[in-house]
Amino acid sequence: MPKSRNDRKKKVVYTPPPSKEKPKVSPRWLVPTMMGFFILGILWIAVFYIAGQFVPYMQDLGNWNLAVGFAGIIVAIVLATRWH
Repeated sequence: MPKSRNDRKKKVVYTPPPSKEKPKVSPRWLVPTMMGFFILGILWIAVFYIAGQFVPYMQDLGNWNLAVGFAGIIVAIVLATRWH
């Protein structure tokens, strides 16, 4: 004869023990630095495309300006991985 629903054992839900560690907090400088690198990287690329031929040091770098701009964006993404 099949068992009734009341006779089945209920599974106990696992609850992890309370953590004694305090949650980590990001340093105060992290978000402004991250946003600064991101904005500067985008502005560098935008200025290169819009007025690069009129800016002396951008003329000397040529297409390396894209590398400079993307390096700023990549640094911002790396810093974003440290943000809690």
